[in-house]
Amino acid sequence: MIDAGTSDNQDADALQQAVLTSVKHWLEQGVIGLNLCPFARAVHVKGQIRWVALSGVSDPEDVRQQVQAELRHLAGTPPSEIDTTLIIVPDALGDFVDFGLFVEGLNPLLKREGLKGVLQIASFHPQFEFAGEDPASVSHYTNRSPYPVIHLLREASMSTAIEKFGDTDRIWQSNIDRLASMSASDLEQVFPHGNWTAKP
Repeated sequence: MIDAGTSDNQDADALQQAVLTSVKHWLEQGVIGLNLCPFARAVHVKGQIRWVALSGVSDPEDVRQQVQAELRHLAGTPPSEIDTTLIIVPDALGDFVDFGLFVEGLNPLLKREGLKGVLQIASFHPQFEFAGEDPASVSHYTNRSPYPVIHLLREASMSTAIEKFGDTDRIWQSNIDRLASMSASDLEQVFPHGNWTAKP
């Protein structure tokens, strides 16, 4: 017999695994598969990404505390073990404007933790839109993810990657051109969270 507590734990584990599976699919098939970020493949292949799914966390203040803990964890771990951290927030900050304000408010944490210039914070969101762009433009999908994601990066690693890559200014336009060249069905395979019926 399975008691209610065990059943609840199993359900929670299953939901968390579903969240991780969805985000890993996006990373592997979209970000890496379409080369939207030329720096992602190496850390993924080497197993240097830390995955943190905050399933069940709905209070933004609790999310903030988790981000602070992860900043400390990343800073205290050798890059060879963890080079970057993806914090997935499936149950909070679903509104893109609120999420943007929240992420902006995280920057003082870097200063308070003495990590300004050491780590930086980036983000992705299911509703991401570039200001001034057509809402139906595929350009938004260069920064869209299945769930809100807070990305913690090491500045030294980014500087090294950019130095090796060369001209990074063309990445953004190349990504848009690549997405625009794909059919709606192909995009749906990579980004199942999108609405590709409206693709121009």
